[in-house]
Amino acid sequence: MPTKTKNTIADTMKTASTNGKSIPYVHHTLTSEDLEQEYAFPVIPASLEAIPDGAVLLGPKGDGSQSFRGTLKQAGVSKEKLVEWYKLMHLGRICDDAAANYLKKAMGWSYHAPCAGHEGIQAALGISFRQKQDYLFPYYRDLMTCLAAGLTIEEIVLNGLSKETDIAGGGRHMSNHFAKMSIGVQNGSSLTNNHSQHVTGCARAIKYYGKDAVAIFSGGESGCSEGFFYEALNGATKEMVPAIFVIQNNKYGISVPVFDQTANGRVADNFRGFANLLITYCDGTDILDSYRAMQEAYQWVQAGKGAAIVHADCVRMKSHSNSDRDSLYRTPEELLNAAKRDPVKQFREWLIKEGVLTQDEIHAIHDANAADFEAQSTKAEAAPPADPATVTDFSEAPLAIVRPGPYQFESEDVNVNFHEYNLPRAKDEGLFFIDGINHTMKEEFRLNPNTFIWGQDMANKEKGGVFNVSKGMQQEFGPKRVFNAPIAEDFIVGTADGFCRVDQENIWCIVEGAEFADYFWPAMESFIELTHEYWRTKGQYLPNIVIRLASGGYIQGGLYHSQNLEATFTSIPGIRIVSPSFADDAQGLLRSAMRTRGVTVYLEPKSLYYAQKAKSFSLRDNELIPFGKARLRRAGDKISIITYGNTVHHSIFAAATLRAEGIDCDVLDLRSLYPLDTESIMATVRKTGRALVVHEDKITGGFGGEISALITEQAFKYLDAPVMRVGSLFQPVGFAKQLEDAILPSAEKIAEAARKLAAW
Repeated sequence: MPTKTKNTIADTMKTASTNGKSIPYVHHTLTSEDLEQEYAFPVIPASLEAIPDGAVLLGPKGDGSQSFRGTLKQAGVSKEKLVEWYKLMHLGRICDDAAANYLKKAMGWSYHAPCAGHEGIQAALGISFRQKQDYLFPYYRDLMTCLAAGLTIEEIVLNGLSKETDIAGGGRHMSNHFAKMSIGVQNGSSLTNNHSQHVTGCARAIKYYGKDAVAIFSGGESGCSEGFFYEALNGATKEMVPAIFVIQNNKYGISVPVFDQTANGRVADNFRGFANLLITYCDGTDILDSYRAMQEAYQWVQAGKGAAIVHADCVRMKSHSNSDRDSLYRTPEELLNAAKRDPVKQFREWLIKEGVLTQDEIHAIHDANAADFEAQSTKAEAAPPADPATVTDFSEAPLAIVRPGPYQFESEDVNVNFHEYNLPRAKDEGLFFIDGINHTMKEEFRLNPNTFIWGQDMANKEKGGVFNVSKGMQQEFGPKRVFNAPIAEDFIVGTADGFCRVDQENIWCIVEGAEFADYFWPAMESFIELTHEYWRTKGQYLPNIVIRLASGGYIQGGLYHSQNLEATFTSIPGIRIVSPSFADDAQGLLRSAMRTRGVTVYLEPKSLYYAQKAKSFSLRDNELIPFGKARLRRAGDKISIITYGNTVHHSIFAAATLRAEGIDCDVLDLRSLYPLDTESIMATVRKTGRALVVHEDKITGGFGGEISALITEQAFKYLDAPVMRVGSLFQPVGFAKQLEDAILPSAEKIAEAARKLAAW
C-alpha cells in the first residue's frame, strides 16, 4: 500500500520510446498539500517508457501549457470559449448539488452519484463530443458530461425525478442515468462498464461504413476490473476501431480503494501492452489538461491508428451515492484535501488569476446560472410522473415483417392445420437441417447487404465453424461481413448491441453466441442488456440480432457440450425464442428472424444437423414461418404430446409405437417458445383431455413446468388426468453413451409415460 506523499516531487523530464519515436515527457508535480491522501499517487507514471510494440503514452505538457499550471497564452483556448466552459461547469455543479436536495424533499432523484471532483474531464469530454455525429456512452456519474454534450437542465432534472417526459426512457431506469439518443448520447443500464463492449461494436460499424464519427466510453476505474472491459479493449485494439475509452479514476469503487482492485493505481497502466493503442494521462480536475487529452485521443483514432484511453485522475468530493456514507471509510483529512482539488474552484481561481474574468463577472455568471436552473427545474418539476398505464409498452418487439421483399407467411401455418408427417424417402431427397440454416443465411446476406455474422471459429479458410454451419459464407461475402471473434462470449453479444446503433433500421447481426450453448453463460451480462433495450429506452432503440446456439445432447458431448438453456431464456422478457426440429422450420423461422425487428434466440438441436430424420423438402422461395405458431406433426384423440426440439422426433417415434397399441396421440411441435402458441396447446388438450409435456431439458425447472401451469389454468375442466412431463434427469449430461442414454429422454421413455397417462 502506498504511503502518504510527504515531499514535493520535482518535475522531471522523461523521454518515452514509443514505437521508435522519442517523445519528451514530464512527471506531474505533486505536493503533500494538494495530494496528501491515503491513496495518493501521481497523475502520470514516473516513467513513460513504452513497452516495445505496445501502447503509445502521452500526458501533461512539461512546461505546464494547456493546464492550470500554465498561463492563458499557453492554454491555447480563446477567452470566449473559456468563459463558456466556466458557465457550463458552474451550472453543472448547481444541478449536482440540487439533486441531493430533491431526495431530501421526497421529490425524487432517489439514486444520485455526484460528479463533484470529476467536472474537469467530464466537461472536456462533453465539449469534445460532436452532436448527431459521434456516439457517447456515459455512465451513472456523468451528469456534467451529459450537460456539456447537449442535454438541457430541464432534461437532466426530468431524468432525476423519473418523469414521464424523461427523454432517456420516461422513468423506466434509475435516475442519474442520462441519455439523449436523438443527438447520439446513448442509453445505458447499470451494468458498470459493460457499455465498453457497445462502444467497440459501435466503433466497428463506424469503421465499416466509413463514417466520420467516434464512439466514446465513459466509466470509472473500478469497472475496469471486469473481464468484459478487457474484452472490449482487446477487440478495439485488434480491430483498430475509432473508440475512445475515458477512465475517470477517483480511486474508489464505492468504499473499495483502487489498490484493492488492482496493483496499478493508474488503471490504464494495466493495458500498456496493447498495440494500436494510445494512452494519454491527464488531471481530471483540470479542464484544460483534460481537453488536451481528449483532443489527443480524437486525433489518434481519427487518423486510423487504433483505439485510445484517456486516463483522468479525479477526486470524489462526496460519497459514492446518496446511499453511501464515505465518512465510514475516509478520513476528514482526505476529504479536506479532495476539496482542494475542486475542479470548479480551481478553474475559477485560474480564470481570475489570468485576467479572463473578474470577481464581479463571476458573480454575474453565478446569478444567471441560478436563475436558469430555477426556471428549467421548475418546468421539469411540473411534468407528469411516469405513467403506469404505459408499463407494458415496448415490452416486446413487433412481429411485423419490416425488410422489403417478396416474402409471405406459409399459408398452412396461419391456420395451424394438420401437416402430414412426410419425410423425404431417399437419401438424396430433401434438405438437411444444417443446410436449411446455411442456405437461409446466404439468402439473407444476398438480399440485405447490411447483414453480418461473427462468432467463435466462424470462418477460417474452408472451415465454417465447429459444425460447418457457416461454411462458404466468408468466401462469398468477405471477411468484413463474416469473421471470427475472440473466444469471449460477452464480447460477441455485446459488440452486436453496439454495432446495430449505427443504423438500427437496416442492420441485422447474426452472432454465434457460443460454439456450444453451454458456453453462453459468460455472455449473459450483455444478453440481459439486449433484452431490455427496447423497453428501457421507451422504444427508441431496438437492435436486430439473431443469437444462434448449438443446443442439446444426443452427440456424446458430455459436460459443456450437451446442455439446454431455454428454461433460462424463456424466463427473461423482451426476446423471441425458437427451436426448430426440421429443415423447413429451420429455414422459415430464420427467415422471419432476419426480417423482423428485435432479438431472436435461435436454438439449433445440433444432433439434428446431419440427421436423416430432420430432413424435409425445402420451403418455397420467400416463404416464412411465423413466430408463435405450432405445427401438428401427428393427429390423434387419446393424448396430446406437446414438445419441441430434439424430442419432437422421439415423440413422433413414440406415437407410432403407441398407435399400434390403440393409443392415438396428437404430437404438437411448438417450434416457437416465445411467443408461445397457447391457442394450439389448449386446442389439442381440449380434444384429448390428456397432456404429456416432453422436452430434453431437466424436468425440474424446465420450460415444461410453465406449459403445464398454463394448461392447468386455462384448460383444467377439459382434463381427464393430471398433466405429466418427460424430461432429462436432474443432473448434468454424462459423456459415456450409456450414461447419456440413462439421463436424456427417449422414444421408449415417452411411450412409457404415455401409457401411464392413458391408463389414468
